[in-house]
Amino acid sequence: MARCLIIGCGCRGQSLARELVARGHAVRATTRDPGRVDAVAATGAEPIVGDPDRVGTLAPALEHVAAACILLGSAAGSPEAIAALHGSRLDMLLSRMLDSTVRGIVYEASGTVEPEVLAAGAQRVRAFCEDSLIPYALLDGDGAWPAAGADAVDRVLAGL
Repeated sequence: MARCLIIGCGCRGQSLARELVARGHAVRATTRDPGRVDAVAATGAEPIVGDPDRVGTLAPALEHVAAACILLGSAAGSPEAIAALHGSRLDMLLSRMLDSTVRGIVYEASGTVEPEVLAAGAQRVRAFCEDSLIPYALLDGDGAWPAAGADAVDRVLAGL
């Protein structure tokens, strides 16, 4: 099995972490809040404090990871900050992944964030991955969560 990284390990991320661990994957998961480290660890994942708004804080989490799940579809913040998470910050994160062991990407393209912001983020992921020949999956909210997320991880890993 592979090591997977979940960027944005809130409620959905924690359920995905449990499912991936149950399927035999090693899981690393990020949280912005040091107070949530114990909750992340309780899923069986290795917790990392990192903020997707500060891409450099995520760099250590990318080590030895085969698949990365970007679960920011329900991120909270100002409209400008959310647009950056799915825009310029996402571009920086994807570029950083290119120089890592990450070889498959799953992007949450649904949630409480404005649909047009998520659609633009999904287009960024699609274009980046197709240009870089990296397998990817876009989670659109259809299907049973967390199995749908874990299935997406398995699909991108199978495409390696």
